[in-house]
Amino acid sequence: MTIGEASQGGGDEVVEVCPALTDAELDELFGASWPDHRPTSFAPMLARSLIWIAARRGGRLVGFVNVVGDGGAHAFLLDTTVHPDERRRGLGIRLVRAAADEARARGAVWLHVDYEPHLGSFYRQCGFRSTAAGLMRL
Repeated sequence: MTIGEASQGGGDEVVEVCPALTDAELDELFGASWPDHRPTSFAPMLARSLIWIAARRGGRLVGFVNVVGDGGAHAFLLDTTVHPDERRRGLGIRLVRAAADEARARGAVWLHVDYEPHLGSFYRQCGFRSTAAGLMRL
């Protein structure tokens, strides 16, 4: 399902809910965005997802966010990724807001996210507020 389109420079940006994605295009996006990324199979991750949102510009994958759920009120935002060439244009915020809307439509009441301190401003712009939480490294 296409959420919206916005024409900006190098072609149309198309944001979709749960589109078909290949390992190659996800690896390309994650490799450009995360220096420590190693090629992987994404099928097991997507099979456990509540939803994912992807953005393409000119047919190229330029953004992705994943949402997993507990089957009830709680959903968790993971892997918010925007290609370095596309950053600081609002795409990440559009992806996260689309993910929140879709999670709500599927019954989630709470959307959780963990992030590093330097991303606090971004997530506040997306509508998140800080809360106390616990974390255990396994």
